[in-house]
Parts: sequence; C-alpha cells; structure tokens
Amino acid sequence: MKKRAVAWWLLAGVIMIVVQTLLGGVTRLTGSGLSITKWNPLFGILPPLNNKQWEDAFNGYKQIGQFKFMNSGYTLADFKSIFFWEWLHRFWARMLGIVFVAGFAYFLIKKYFDRQMIKPFIVLFLLGGLQGLIGWVMVVSGLNDSHLYVDHIKLALHFVSAMILACYTLWFALKLLIPDEKRIVNQTQHSYTLLIIILLFVQLTYGAFMAGLKAALTAPTWPTINGMWIPDGLMNGSFINNTINVHFIHRGLAYILLVVLITWFVKVSHIAKENITSILSNTRWWPLLLVLLQVIIGIITVLCAPLIVFGKFGTFEMLAELHQLVAMFLLMSLVVNLYVVRRRKLVKVKLK
Repeated sequence: MKKRAVAWWLLAGVIMIVVQTLLGGVTRLTGSGLSITKWNPLFGILPPLNNKQWEDAFNGYKQIGQFKFMNSGYTLADFKSIFFWEWLHRFWARMLGIVFVAGFAYFLIKKYFDRQMIKPFIVLFLLGGLQGLIGWVMVVSGLNDSHLYVDHIKLALHFVSAMILACYTLWFALKLLIPDEKRIVNQTQHSYTLLIIILLFVQLTYGAFMAGLKAALTAPTWPTINGMWIPDGLMNGSFINNTINVHFIHRGLAYILLVVLITWFVKVSHIAKENITSILSNTRWWPLLLVLLQVIIGIITVLCAPLIVFGKFGTFEMLAELHQLVAMFLLMSLVVNLYVVRRRKLVKVKLK
C-alpha cells in the first residue's frame, strides 16, 4: 500500500512534466521564451502586479535583440501576451518542484520509503536540478543582440533532458506498481524495444530542431517536400542547422519508426499469446495506435504550417502541440513495454 502511494505520486509528477513540456512548446511556438529577462527564483512566482512593474519588465525586454530587430513595434499589450506563456511555463516548473519536495517530505516523515528507493530519488533530484539549469542557461544564451530566438540545439537538449526525467520517473513508478510475476522475460524483444526508444529519442531531437528552426514552413507539402522526394543539395547542407535537411530527416525517421513499430507489434503479439496472463496483451497496442496517430497528425500539421502566426497561439500551434503530446505518449508507452518485457530473470540470493 505504501509503495502504491509513492508510485501514484511519481505518476502525478510524470503528468506534470508532460504539461510543463507542452507549455515549453507553446512558449517556443509563440516566441515567448525571451520575454522574461530576469531570473527571480523566489518572488518571480508572481507576475507584474502594477503598471510600474509591467513597464520595468517591458524595458528589460527592449534591451535584447528579439525586440530590437523583430518585435520593435510591440506595445505593452503585445508584450503581456508573450510574457504570459513564459511566466506560466516558469510557474508550472515551480509547482512541479513544490509537489515533488512536499511529497518527498511527507512520505519521508511517514516512513513510506525503503532503502531501495534511496538511489532512484538521488538520481531524480539530480535530473530535476539539471533540467532547471539547462533551461536557465538556454534562456540566458538568448538575452543579447545576436539571437532572435533561443538556439535550437539548446532547445533540443532542454526537451530531451525533460523526456529523460519523465521516463526515469515513470520507470521508478512502474517498479513500485508492477510485480515481477506480471513481467515477461525475453531478451531479444527487450533489446528491440530499447533500440526503438533510442531511435525515437533521435526523432524527438529532430522534432525539437523542427520547432526551433521553424522548419515546417520550409516545406508545407505532402507527400513530397516542395515537389521533391529528396531535396536538392541534401548532401551539401548541414543536417543540424539546414531547415530543409532537418525537415527531410524528421519525415524520414517518422516513416522508419512507423515500419519498425509495426514489425515490433507483430513480434510482441506472438509473445503476448504465449503469456496470456501478462499485461503485455494490453500494453502492446499502445505504441502501434499512437505511432499511427502521430504520423497522421504530423502530416496535417505540416500542411497547416502556412497558418502559423508569430506571437499567437492559433491552428498550427495547436496541431504542433498535439503532435508533441502524442510523441510523448508514444515514448511513455514504449517505456512501459520495455519494463513489462524484461531482459532476464531476477536471481534471488538466499541468505544462509
């Protein structure tokens, strides 16, 4: 009972991380990430409360390149609209920290923890702290005259680190919720699932590149990329900084993941039939359905790219956020299946 309570608290943390990541996506899509130029970890939880505070915040924004070279026509009302998303993103991060610390203190006082939980919690603290540090470094790097947006590579690092934190928290919760007798031993399938997760992380990185570079705008067509199956000059440009190349890789990885996950489903279905009492009979469906949905949403999102409105949250932005949400669900579903199908049996040592 105590372990289940801790597990549900951890799962609540996973949900909050997902929401936090979505808010980060909105912040990026609306160009709001550099609107708050000062870091105030304690009193920054409150937005400006009067006219003077708003003017001070706006004057701080006027000192950076994003305002000078792109948003110089912004009024205070315009600034408030982008400030809101960045403030909400930071506010939710603080709430996430409070929920974690408060929950940890409560369970510690109630003696819900055992020795096996010590190392996982240390790792969680470190991953959470690292995530916050990466986020602040990312923002600071854009508070100058040289950048109109936060660097897309730093953005990808921030996103991927959030997903690692979410996956680790989910894995920790699964260890407390799912007994070993409900898990299946299959080393080949476990390794195959792990490889797909690694491939998905590469795809998530390129998804962040897409958002950071606004690469969807370079080819709002399907199934070809601006009338070409393979873009001209593909090998002459960067596969990290060139928008059309990033777009091409992101699409290609999506098709590869679709095929790989269909074959994964076929293989895991055979295992599930041999172990009808395992929860694998249900969990095996999640990655297949989610990857099909993800590809469809991805196509629609690309076709709607011309509808993007900088600084606003419209149709394209909503589709892009839905695309990101389903991608996170896909990752979580694979982590669950990775846990359910373990590499080898646990060897229990009997004490004499």
